[in-house]
Amino acid sequence: MLLEALGSALLGLGLGWAATVRLPRRFPSRALVLPTGIAGALFGAFLTHTALGSGHALATLAGAVVVGVAFLSLLLRPSARARRSAPA
Repeated sequence: MLLEALGSALLGLGLGWAATVRLPRRFPSRALVLPTGIAGALFGAFLTHTALGSGHALATLAGAVVVGVAFLSLLLRPSARARRSAPA
C-alpha cells in the first residue's frame, strides 16, 4: 500500500508537470497545478484500492492516473480561440 501511494504521488506529480509544460497558458500557476495532480492521483489510488482490494497494483496506479487527469482537467481554462463574445 505504501508503494502504491508513493507511486501514485509520483505519477500525479508527473501529470501536473506535463500539464504545465504542454499547455502553460491554459493552466493557472504551477504552484496550484502540481499539488492538484498529486492530490488527484492519491485520491484515485485510494478509490481504486478500496474498490479492488490489495493485490491489484497496476490497476490502482491506472485509477490514480485517470482520477489525476480528471482533477487536472478541472483547472483548464478556455483557449483564446474559444473566447469569442456573443454579438450584442
